Amino acid sequence: MKNPLISKHSNYSFRSASSGFSLIEILVVILIISILMTAGVLGLKNLAAGKGTSSAISTCESLSNEARTIAIAKRCKTRVLIDINDNNKDEYLSRVAIAHQKINADGTIDPNTWVLSNRAYALPAATYYSKEYSKLADGSDIPEASMSGENFTARYAGNYAYYEFNAEGVSLNSGASFIIGAGIRPKGQEPRFIRDAEKDVAGFVIWRNGRTSTYRNPEHMEIDSAQKNF
Repeated sequence: MKNPLISKHSNYSFRSASSGFSLIEILVVILIISILMTAGVLGLKNLAAGKGTSSAISTCESLSNEARTIAIAKRCKTRVLIDINDNNKDEYLSRVAIAHQKINADGTIDPNTWVLSNRAYALPAATYYSKEYSKLADGSDIPEASMSGENFTARYAGNYAYYEFNAEGVSLNSGASFIIGAGIRPKGQEPRFIRDAEKDVAGFVIWRNGRTSTYRNPEHMEIDSAQKNF
């Protein structure tokens, strides 16, 4: 005769092992997976933005050094140009180029005519030059000029913010800052920093001798809001 207690316990164990997960348990697992996936996507976006900013700063520093070298070699003024033509959404605050004063056939310099020295560099996607935080040493705005003529084709002619070097390679904007940040540009609006991504902002200062100093702490740039416009 079977022990009724053993039989009852055996049936209970079999039912428990074969019952599987409840609906609530499955929903909890799905919720946890969703949270982890969302956090992972945001982390990848911030990582990509940070890499884009670092790459942009490194390249723009190189362009600044190149502009100084061209100034010394050609014995004329050069400019690092940043596109501020708002009519071109793909290149607004995202295109950087170098220009130098025109040198005539007899070797004289035409101080009022500028020539593009190189092909423009496009900043990485979702990174922008910041008009808001790029300033001269005294806190005033970076100078701007309308550039046209010579090899400034219809695509390149327009308004630019610029950093200038003289024929000796001396910066005429000594102490000026050059700021780039990861951001977004909603339709019809100015680019702005990504929320909670102020750390993805970097820049450098151009000194009188043309050398640069890089900094990456937003506090040094007086950035006080993640929603500030560029």
